[in-house]
Amino acid sequence: MPADNKIDFRKLGSEVISIELAEITALQTRIDESFADACELLLNCKGRIVVTGMGKSGHIGGKIAATLASTGSPAFFVHPGEASHGDLGMITKNDVVIALSNSGNTAEITTIIPILKRFAVPLISMTGDKNSTLATEANINLDVSVSKEACPHDLAPTSSTTVALVMGDALAVALLQARGFTAEDFALSHPGGSLGKRLLLHVSDIMHTDERIPKVPENATVSEALLEMSKKGLGMTAIVDAQDKVLGLYTDGDLRRSLDKNIDVHSASISDVMTQNCRTTTAGELAASIVKLMDDHGINGLLVTDTNNKLIGAFNMHDILRAGIV
Repeated sequence: MPADNKIDFRKLGSEVISIELAEITALQTRIDESFADACELLLNCKGRIVVTGMGKSGHIGGKIAATLASTGSPAFFVHPGEASHGDLGMITKNDVVIALSNSGNTAEITTIIPILKRFAVPLISMTGDKNSTLATEANINLDVSVSKEACPHDLAPTSSTTVALVMGDALAVALLQARGFTAEDFALSHPGGSLGKRLLLHVSDIMHTDERIPKVPENATVSEALLEMSKKGLGMTAIVDAQDKVLGLYTDGDLRRSLDKNIDVHSASISDVMTQNCRTTTAGELAASIVKLMDDHGINGLLVTDTNNKLIGAFNMHDILRAGIV
């Protein structure tokens, strides 16, 4: 391609963003009483929120349903074409339907309106034409109209889908706050994600217990402690009394310091070289909160104790990494 005909893709991309930003800004004036009424209707829904839409509106509807469901408002998406062929049975009189259509006259959606009315299922519409069939037949219409698509031909759904998506986010987050939905609640519906792991996993979920805990008695030699450290593979060992109460800790770092002092590991007592008053944690602590403690103090492993300082577990940074917490 000749240099003088080179396309400025950055300029074109910037123009799209500018157009869509302007349409989103215009949407703010339409967060009105209809929006508040829609939130009230959804908040008081005794069943599920059913979202529907065709084509690009359907893709946006699917995302809105997913966002609602993950933020405390049970929801699912129903394809309007399939609804007329049996899937309407998924909708009950206790549900609320949100229907998306930029034109407001999508045939697959207008076809099911009489059925919804027959069973008195509340209908919230999101349309680009407040005088359309869907808008006028709905209990509540949310105006998601745009003055211009980002497409240069003003044809491809771009600004309109973005605005509809933002309106859906506004509904979901408003409901989230009204329900008092917390980060912990969010984690419960995302147990496999990194956020869920950070908020749900406790020290008890990742620590080594019973025979896997590295520990030696206070009269053990340094060499015996090293054998225990090697056997358990945590890079440390606890030093305990006869009741398994923690007296101290010995780590790989302590070993290097012992060797620097030319200590005879075969004869030296572990109680003479251990770190006393070592940091410990409890089984009920959130594992994510322990990460910061370990980072702040340069700790690679921790012992876990009960309220009586009895040793009940141990873990290191590798256990945290394996759990996917960081």
